Amino acid sequence: MQQPARPQAAASADCRYQRSMGNLIKVLTRDIDNNGGNFFLDFENAQPSLAETDVWDEVNKVLTEAQVVLEDLQTYRGAGEEIRQAIQSPGVAGVQEKAWSAVLPLVVKLKTFYEFSQKLESALRRLLDVLTSAGSSPTQHLEQKQALARQFAHILHFTLRFDELKMTNPAIQNDFSYYRRTISRMRINNLSTEEGSEVNNELANRMSLFYADATPMLKTLSDATTKFVSDNPDVPIENTTHCLSTMASVCKVMLETPEYRSRFTSEETVLFCLRVMVGVIILYDHVHPAGAFVKTSNID
Repeated sequence: MQQPARPQAAASADCRYQRSMGNLIKVLTRDIDNNGGNFFLDFENAQPSLAETDVWDEVNKVLTEAQVVLEDLQTYRGAGEEIRQAIQSPGVAGVQEKAWSAVLPLVVKLKTFYEFSQKLESALRRLLDVLTSAGSSPTQHLEQKQALARQFAHILHFTLRFDELKMTNPAIQNDFSYYRRTISRMRINNLSTEEGSEVNNELANRMSLFYADATPMLKTLSDATTKFVSDNPDVPIENTTHCLSTMASVCKVMLETPEYRSRFTSEETVLFCLRVMVGVIILYDHVHPAGAFVKTSNID
């Protein structure tokens, strides 16, 4: 069955996105040219070898849940109207109860998103353990362990997609702020907070910090990558930075090489490569001592 044409606005947005990524592609030019990432990384179909299966299975569970998280975030509508009415009618018990009943399940959902960020962090560290290990160069790791490299790419892609959706949905922070204000008021008035007990004060503080960031998932991955380097002093930092810059190199080469690009079975893979490149450059910027965005990086 023929697929419906994409809306002009969506196509235009993709074009703007790709143009805006143009300069970022050049960020790691010097490192990229020296990394020799001139091979095709099968982001669409790479499958794990027997030796990779344990790690792949563990990370795949997280990536499967990631799809559910994205679907839930895409359909997150918030309780804006109920909250507005509750603020306008502070003395009407029924209105207050309606707003509280609307916000509670949303806070549980926000808790699920936050807890998933911790699972994503663990999955990233598992992949970094393998892809930065001694014995092979970053290029060899990525070329020979393509299924794990593909999972790494999917984590980056999910991260940027999640943060894009979060940034365009102010209801998330509004709902959680209302929840915290209401809990605080109930405690001051010695009212029962049993209904809101799934999110204790300590967890609420951590969630507040998480959602206060413009790009919470990307910050989680950036912090996790930096912590991975500091927690593994026996692994040279170059192993991690070379892994990241090589991944950027691979994406760059595949996008610029007609032979490789023609092997993509979907145009969506082009946007996927661009998203992965953006994510990996930001991780590189956090981990590399000099960062990615220095004067010598040739950014226009």
